[in-house]
Amino acid sequence: MIYLESFKFPNDDKEFDFIILIKRKCYDTFYPFKILSKHHFERIDFEPITILYGGNGSGKSTALNVIAEKLRISRESLYNRSNFYQDYLDLCDLEIAQEIPSRSKIITSDDVFDYMLNIRTLNEGIDEKREDLFKEYLDFKHTNFKFRSLEDYDELKKVNESRSKTQSKYVRTNLMNNIREYSNGESAYKYFLEKIEEGGLYILDEPENSLSPQRQLELVKFIEESARYFDCQFIISTHSPFLLAIQGAKIYDLDADPVTIKKWTELENVQTYYQFFKRHQGAFEDDD
Repeated sequence: MIYLESFKFPNDDKEFDFIILIKRKCYDTFYPFKILSKHHFERIDFEPITILYGGNGSGKSTALNVIAEKLRISRESLYNRSNFYQDYLDLCDLEIAQEIPSRSKIITSDDVFDYMLNIRTLNEGIDEKREDLFKEYLDFKHTNFKFRSLEDYDELKKVNESRSKTQSKYVRTNLMNNIREYSNGESAYKYFLEKIEEGGLYILDEPENSLSPQRQLELVKFIEESARYFDCQFIISTHSPFLLAIQGAKIYDLDADPVTIKKWTELENVQTYYQFFKRHQGAFEDDD
């Protein structure tokens, strides 16, 4: 499924007059101007899965944030935004193939990290509450409590409950299940499963962060199937060889000047991995 058909960033000529104006006002930074145009990155034509590849500082995240803001799709985390961001957006243009679904969103590494941090905080609170309930159970079970008035009714219920249930059942019924069922990688993967719904445009900024290679492969399968069967479109920034190998993905190499479309096997990062494992091929083979 394709919702966003193309996106155009301002080229050097479009940026020139605005940059001169900024410099006259003595500003020393004019982000996001001159980030994408320095490698002549002017246009993206999208497929159901489109990937932006490049090293740190190549402009991957900038491009995704600009697209997300121009489309006004949902986001959670803050991002680097200067006084000139809206001026830059005004110079951008786009073509829509179909109306962008309201469930569409951009998901960044900060979103995933905050999610995992919230789980950890919640778990710590649950653990503390659980210890309190263990103590409470024993106190009520062995108390010599006597019912005197309606003000004691809640305490009476606790006493009766503690005497009619085992300690573990008492704690379970008075405490939500501990959600510490997932490692950091599992929690990160679960986050993507929760946020990506059927029929949406999803912008993913380096989703491989916090994911093990195995989880990355599982995310790859999920993305491929969501695009193929569930009317999802993906725009992804990554330098992970696992995500770069997504079937049918169109890859823009932001390290190239000018930016060009490449096969995943042609990318420098992937070639580095390939050459490394090729040199150490014997270590993986059984000499027996």
